[in-house]
Amino acid sequence: MKSSILIFLSAVLFVSGLPVQADKTENSKNPQSLQHEVIVTADRIPTERREIAGSVTVITQKDLERTKQSTLVEALREAAGLNILQNGPPGSSASLLIRGADNKHTLVMIDGVDVNDPLSPDRSFDLSLLHVADVDRVEILRGSQSTLYGSDAIGGVVNIITRRRLGKPELRFSGHGGSFNTWTGNLNLGGGTDVFRYSLGTSYYRSDGFSSANTAYEGNTENDGHESFTLAAGFGWTPLSQFTLELNTRLIDSRTDIDNGGGAYADDPNNVQHYDALLLNARGRLLLLKNRWEQLFSVSVVDFERNYDNPVDDLHPFDADRSTYNSRRWKLSWQNNLFLHPSNTLVLGIEHENEEGDSFSETESLLFGNSTSFFPHSEAANTAFFIQDKIRLGGFFFAGLGIRHDHHSRAGAATTYRITPAFLLEKTGTKIKATLGTGFKSPSLYQLFAPATFWGPIGNEDLEPEKSVSWDAGIEQNFLEDRLWLSAVYFSHQFDQLIDYDTIQGYVNISEASSRGLEVIARAVPVSWLSLSASYTRLNARNETTDASLLRRPKNKLTFHAGLRLFDKADLEISLLAVGEREDMEWSGWTAVPVTMPGYVLFNAVASFDLSNRFGLFVRLDNILDREYEVVKGYGTPGFSVFTGLDINL
Repeated sequence: MKSSILIFLSAVLFVSGLPVQADKTENSKNPQSLQHEVIVTADRIPTERREIAGSVTVITQKDLERTKQSTLVEALREAAGLNILQNGPPGSSASLLIRGADNKHTLVMIDGVDVNDPLSPDRSFDLSLLHVADVDRVEILRGSQSTLYGSDAIGGVVNIITRRRLGKPELRFSGHGGSFNTWTGNLNLGGGTDVFRYSLGTSYYRSDGFSSANTAYEGNTENDGHESFTLAAGFGWTPLSQFTLELNTRLIDSRTDIDNGGGAYADDPNNVQHYDALLLNARGRLLLLKNRWEQLFSVSVVDFERNYDNPVDDLHPFDADRSTYNSRRWKLSWQNNLFLHPSNTLVLGIEHENEEGDSFSETESLLFGNSTSFFPHSEAANTAFFIQDKIRLGGFFFAGLGIRHDHHSRAGAATTYRITPAFLLEKTGTKIKATLGTGFKSPSLYQLFAPATFWGPIGNEDLEPEKSVSWDAGIEQNFLEDRLWLSAVYFSHQFDQLIDYDTIQGYVNISEASSRGLEVIARAVPVSWLSLSASYTRLNARNETTDASLLRRPKNKLTFHAGLRLFDKADLEISLLAVGEREDMEWSGWTAVPVTMPGYVLFNAVASFDLSNRFGLFVRLDNILDREYEVVKGYGTPGFSVFTGLDINL
């Protein structure tokens, strides 16, 4: 990782020498502004929400400030259609399931840069790495999005967009402390002119945590802590009104105590994970033909390094293991937006990316002997062409028609399409919408090239891409001069050729799955000082090969939120999260036993106080009812927790 740090610092020094973009869907306090809220992720171009047929949730900076959440896991937990899984305390591995799709089917981006780890077994992203100190908004797009974003977007997209500041320099500090000996600090500086702008930020997070392996089971007593440091910088230079250059960099350095799994006697007092990441993105924007032709250029590099160290200890005096995983992806993108007519915008582009990685691990065991395992340096490339026609007719009909062709150097070609019509009846405040799209996911480096072991084969170079077809249809309705807003969407998702591990053959395309359900969202602003919102998700996700329910997908999820503004000086935020029963597996010895996980209800609250225009205090209470529950069978969750903090804006 030292080379990554040097690259990061060099980029910052280079750019430093140059001369000098509403509210959350479920929690908005201004419903009328929602219709004209601009969203980037849904169509790869800025588009008003009223024109979008897809299911999008937007979490804004204001939402994060009101709820005082510090991690991305916390910020996404209550969003409709999403299920967050975390194996223990902050820093533990965290996954995101969108509408029943697997974690590997979600593409995670930061400022439009793909950050899924090329050398994770299924090329997914660990959400526990990210904090929200410099986040301006998070856009969550549900359903197959491969036509716009390629592989990994088979189930949906999460795009984290960081802050951009103009004007006089602004210095912001926030910090809090509380339960589990948790302490955080965030410092951000930004400003600039129409010619040059900058943003610099750093954040630190540490917590003693609680046991990753649930203390309700025997043999689990030791807390598992987490410490992370993030350094970010962004620069923009606009020498001409038609031309802009930007550079964004982010360095993440984290250390997490982990256990050997979940359940009884999984505690491990000295098992440590170090997870470091470097993100570097340079992009340009050029306007031609009287601003009717917009060109967007981008080159990005993401670099990951994971190290695990588990020496002998009193509980495991005869076993030790250590491993390291290194991966990197670089990507080139050229997007062209042609504003042919107010009723027609053509988006077309080309992308090329290359991913590579290698790993090494060694194990010492008195019972099984010593062994080493090498994953030799491997790589794969993908080239894609895409085109989308965005249509607007008469101010009441909006549609997107898109097609994409990808060619993966190892898994071959895949073609996907996307259709997104929406009808808007402004007089009645009604929008009828639908989407239909296909998706694909190319096999990961590990699934392709992992070497065989004594127990049998693992990697399979003959794997084909996973495929999906998804559709949804729904209605949005405004009432009472936009003081009440309702949305109901039915969705269906079919997955084919899913890659699964077979103990005899290794990785093969053998599975099929489906998910279907209903998302209902309601929001009301009866008076200026009160906002109410609720969401309900009904999900039926099944393995079509075995006819069993997919694991860890709750059939029912309900959220409720109330926000009160008191005396123009204080805010009170109250939220409830109710998650229903879901299926999981409990490991007992060498076998796994199916279990049904009981539902649970979490009640949280935040009180914020404005001491002045520049200073604020807050108190956050989590799991106020002190419920005992599990998200993943065998792993710990926090009880009643209290955090208090300070915000300073200079």
